[in-house]
Amino acid sequence: MRYLISLLTYNEIENLPIITKEIFEVAPDVDILVVDDNSPDGTSDWAAEQMQTEPRLKLIKRASKQGLGTATLAAMNYAIENEYDYLINLDADISHPPRYIPELRKKAEEGVDVVIGSRYTKGGKIEGWSLIRRLMSKAINFYARTILGLKTKDNSGSFRCYKTDKLKTLDHKKIVSKGYAFLEEVLYRLKKQKATFAEVPITFVERKYGKSKINKKEAITALCNILYIRIM
Repeated sequence: MRYLISLLTYNEIENLPIITKEIFEVAPDVDILVVDDNSPDGTSDWAAEQMQTEPRLKLIKRASKQGLGTATLAAMNYAIENEYDYLINLDADISHPPRYIPELRKKAEEGVDVVIGSRYTKGGKIEGWSLIRRLMSKAINFYARTILGLKTKDNSGSFRCYKTDKLKTLDHKKIVSKGYAFLEEVLYRLKKQKATFAEVPITFVERKYGKSKINKKEAITALCNILYIRIM
């Protein structure tokens, strides 16, 4: 089975060398695709330099910051076009520990179309978040399950393994979310394509370096988009 790991980056120069090393330690047979939105801190420059000696590392450098949704779609298209069997996405800030990759792979190879590294299934947990942030995350997930009819418990996390054949069924023209609501929207659209889902517990760890990309405006936009997706 051919696996592609995607890391979507914007100003992750401190984290990228660490997480790529950790991924290759637990999954030496995978390729890693960095999708970088022209980070001013040199993230893509580091990746381009490493590619000279590391054939397992790939890079898509985009002209500007275009949003998590379009970056994820770029990774999905790359996986399809290059005939990978599975695409695994992790946050590049090391909040998704790579040690869980083998568990996602095992579950996927049992025949599941989408495997979610879940903070909210039994055994999952979060380290380093305030009570307010935990409550907000729980509320967003409850909202997404209610509005979109999703059965999975962690719908706002991006640590996922997708079967590429199932990604081929998505109509990209119908996807409206460019930001964080994309995470819920893609699950909703895959559900409509009769995808199967599973969750494996993970411990989510708050980033050590850099700043979170989500802000109040992004969060409000995500809530509006989730409702729009359901009624459109």
